[in-house]
Amino acid sequence: MPVERPIFIATRGSALALAQANLIAAQCRAAFPKLRFEIKIIRTTGDKLASASLARTGERLPKGLFTKELEAALLKGRADLAVHSLKDLPTDLPAGLRLAATPKRADVRDVLIYRSAESPAQSPAHRPEEWSPGQGELRGFKPALTLNELPRGATIATSSVRRKVQLLAARADLNIVEIRGNVATRLRKIAARADWDATVLALAGLTRLNFEIKPDGRLAGDAVPEGLLATVLDLDVMLPCVGQGAIGVEIRADDERLAKLCERLNHYNTFQGVTAERSFLKAMGGGCQSPVAACAETAGANLSMRAVSFHDSRVRRARAQRPLAEAAALGEALAAQLT
Repeated sequence: MPVERPIFIATRGSALALAQANLIAAQCRAAFPKLRFEIKIIRTTGDKLASASLARTGERLPKGLFTKELEAALLKGRADLAVHSLKDLPTDLPAGLRLAATPKRADVRDVLIYRSAESPAQSPAHRPEEWSPGQGELRGFKPALTLNELPRGATIATSSVRRKVQLLAARADLNIVEIRGNVATRLRKIAARADWDATVLALAGLTRLNFEIKPDGRLAGDAVPEGLLATVLDLDVMLPCVGQGAIGVEIRADDERLAKLCERLNHYNTFQGVTAERSFLKAMGGGCQSPVAACAETAGANLSMRAVSFHDSRVRRARAQRPLAEAAALGEALAAQLT
């Protein structure tokens, strides 16, 4: 008898993408132990640009930067499932594909990461390799630092437009600079660069990479430089981007077998929440680099959602609530309030 073809799960090759793909693969194998699942790593345009410069300051990133090659593999039959960080997946999918599942969402909040005042790096005998004479001393801060407690003119490194505008809305005196690289690279840069005070990263990504915020505020993990602290930012301070913390599973629209499989992977409340957020983003005409943020949360049988827009340098906020089944309409209604 011929051996049944495995089900191929397409993913990017970054550490976070692989962690998410392996999470989906484990759920698939647990739900369907008689089927074979194999991960297929596909290099995307975003991966190819990462070693140089992902985007020049002020330049809009093209849609599908981290997804279109995975989608091409689906359409050509070289893969059966594509696993994405949902925040990277455009709201308009190619003809013949659909978002079929979102497992239960992780924490949507962002994290402020900075050096500790008690870090060994504060000592001249323990300066990082990147330190050079005349660069200035590395300054550190106390645990549980808030944005309001950063010194005037502090420098925060982020490549996210959404984070930049919200940081400046909270503290107009902050100096925001670009940062590139994966999570481990960004942590090393914050530990080493005296001209940068902090960065902001997604809590979900840190958790999936097995980093942990200890009760005393220390950021712990295999790739964490010694002496880094972390503060989880409240949603009133920093709303997430659309889809943050969620994993999206994309399949061919006519593949009924995979659609049935995805029913076992899907978390209904998460799916409805991200549907509302993606509907909002689509109605706002934006992508993952748009100056908007949104978060939908289940409230009993309803979906409660808040959003913020910084289009035209104006801060506009809105809240609304609708039944879970009206997720798309909720997103459209919020967009209408903000345009």
